[in-house]
Amino acid sequence: MVKTNKRKISVENLDFYYGETQALFDVSIQIPDKQVTALIGPSGCGKSTFLRMFNRMNDIIDGTRHTGRAKIDGIDIYKNDTNVVELRKKVGMVFQKSNPFPKSIYENVAYGPKIHGIKDSAKLDELVEKSLIGSALWDEVKDRLHKNALALSGGQQQRLCIARALAVEPQILLMDEPASALDPKSTARIEDLIGELRKDYTIVIVTHNMQQAARVSDKTAFFYEGRLVEFGGTQNVFTNPENQQTEDYVTGRFG
Repeated sequence: MVKTNKRKISVENLDFYYGETQALFDVSIQIPDKQVTALIGPSGCGKSTFLRMFNRMNDIIDGTRHTGRAKIDGIDIYKNDTNVVELRKKVGMVFQKSNPFPKSIYENVAYGPKIHGIKDSAKLDELVEKSLIGSALWDEVKDRLHKNALALSGGQQQRLCIARALAVEPQILLMDEPASALDPKSTARIEDLIGELRKDYTIVIVTHNMQQAARVSDKTAFFYEGRLVEFGGTQNVFTNPENQQTEDYVTGRFG
């Protein structure tokens, strides 16, 4: 598949603070459209904080602030007139721990579209089916859509959460350690799914798993102590890094 170099997300001189504590330092990066970008680095290096900038999830934490710019499609998403509800429709998120609602499989997927005003049952049916197909779950659940989602296995619940994110028809998918709580077989399903989804979505994934980052991503960004140390094609970052600190991390000398 031909990869586009069109930028989807643009970050310029970003500093981020939790109260008096600075978590990100002067981060600038251009994340391409319809590719998978992995964020790697040791615990506490700022990966998840950085990821949450793009759907403004950090806003819900008291005392946070930032300087610099974060843009999607060239538009500053922190402008005063930004519609955060619309932003989060455009930028879906999948968390580390699957968090289905205690409702039916169908209601989990239909929830987002309903919130955004879709009431037509035929349209909802279509979106639910399309989203479950998109998350590689349809064949497993199509005969039990009205059963409680909490009865699904852990791997199925995580794919359901991906379907829930897809149902509002986003352009960007943020994934924060989406497979870290899963067994190897379920992890492989999620990784295969990411490979399929990159055709239609810009994906940014936080992972502690070096092998996973190497398998699923086109680009890799290495963070250390709140700073972006290196960003480039995944193969280059893992086999021919420009920075000694990157090499030490990807070869397991620290982290």
